[in-house]
Amino acid sequence: MALRIPSNSPSIAPSKRVEPNKSWLSREIRLGSISKKIGDKEKETFYLEMSTLFSSGVDIRTCLDLISEESGKPYYRSIIQGIKEKIIHGASLSEAMQQSGAFSAYEYFSVQIGEETGNLIKVFDQIASFYSKKIKQRRQLIGALSYPILVLSSSVLAVGFMLYFIVPMFAEIFKRFGGELPFITQQIIAASKWLESNGIFILMLLVALTMLLLLLRKNKRFVNTLTLGLIRVPLLGRLYTEANLARFCSSMSLLIGAKIPLIRAIQLVEQMIEFYPIKHSLAQVEEDILRGKSLHQSFSQFSIFDGRMITLLKIGEEVNKLDVFFGKLSQNYSEAVDHRTQLLSTFLEPLIIVLLGLIVGFILVAMYLPMFQLSGGIG
Repeated sequence: MALRIPSNSPSIAPSKRVEPNKSWLSREIRLGSISKKIGDKEKETFYLEMSTLFSSGVDIRTCLDLISEESGKPYYRSIIQGIKEKIIHGASLSEAMQQSGAFSAYEYFSVQIGEETGNLIKVFDQIASFYSKKIKQRRQLIGALSYPILVLSSSVLAVGFMLYFIVPMFAEIFKRFGGELPFITQQIIAASKWLESNGIFILMLLVALTMLLLLLRKNKRFVNTLTLGLIRVPLLGRLYTEANLARFCSSMSLLIGAKIPLIRAIQLVEQMIEFYPIKHSLAQVEEDILRGKSLHQSFSQFSIFDGRMITLLKIGEEVNKLDVFFGKLSQNYSEAVDHRTQLLSTFLEPLIIVLLGLIVGFILVAMYLPMFQLSGGIG
C-alpha cells in the first residue's frame, strides 16, 4: 500500500509551511503531551495497553472500552469514551484522536500511518517507548537536582537562623565585656544586623519573585530567554540540552520511521517542541531543505547540533536510513543524560555540604574568637 497522508489534512500542505492549528496549539502542546489533559505517564500506559490488547486480537472499540473501565480518573475516561464514540460514528482511530484535542499531531499522524500500513502495533510500541524515555529523563533530572536543592535550601536557612538569632546573642555578650572585637567578628555581627533590619524586605522580595516567575512561566519570550541562560550553566546546561536533543531525535526517528516525509516531520516537531534553540533552528532548516540543502548541511549552521549529530545524519542521508540514525542519536543522548545526571549528583552533594561546613565553621570561629582572646587575657 502506498504511504500517504490525506490531502485534506490541515497541517501538511506540501507547498507551504505548516501553520499552527489554533484549536490545539493554544492548549500549550508540549513535546508529545497536552498539559491539563493527558499526562505523559497516562499516555505511556495508554499506548502500551493498546499495543498489548490489539496484538491479542481485540478490536479497537473493545480496547478502548477496557482501558476506559480500568481508569480511575474521570477526565481520562471521558476522553477515551469520546474517542470510542467517534469511531462508532465512522471515524478512524487517528481521526478520533485528533478530534479529541488530547493528542498531539505527532501522535495522531503516526497512528494514521500505522493504520494505512497495518503497523499499528509497532507505532503504539514506538510512541510508548518515547514517553517512557521522556519520563525516565525527567525523573533522572529531578532526582539529580532534588537532593542538592534540598541541602542548599537547608544550608541557607541554617545560616540565616544563625545570623538572625544566634549571632545577636553573642553580640549582646560581647557588648557587656567591652573592648575591641576581632575584624571577622565585627563583619559577622554587621551582617547579622543587616539581616535583622532587612529580613522582612528580603522575605517579601523572595515571595514577589516567586509569584513573578509563576506569572511569566507561560510567557514565550521570558521562557526563551531563561532557556538561553540555562544552557550556558556549566554541567547543568549541557544536561538540559542533551535531554531535549534526545527527545527531538526520538521524535524524528518515530515520524520518519512511520514514513512521514522529512519536511512534514520537521513541521510537526517544530509545532510541538518547546526547547527554544531547537525550535528556532527548525524554521530555517525547513526553508533550507526546500531550497535543496541537505539536512546535515542545514543543521551544521546551528551550534545546538554538535559535530557527532551532523556526521551521523550525513551518513543517514547517504544510505537513506535517517530514522535509524536519529534513533541511535536518541539512544546516545539518553545515555549521556544518564551519565551527566549521576555526575551532577555526585559532584553537587559533597560540594554543598563542604560549603555549608565552611560557612558555619567561619561563623562559629568568628563568635568564639573573642572568647579565646578574653580567656588568654585573663590567663
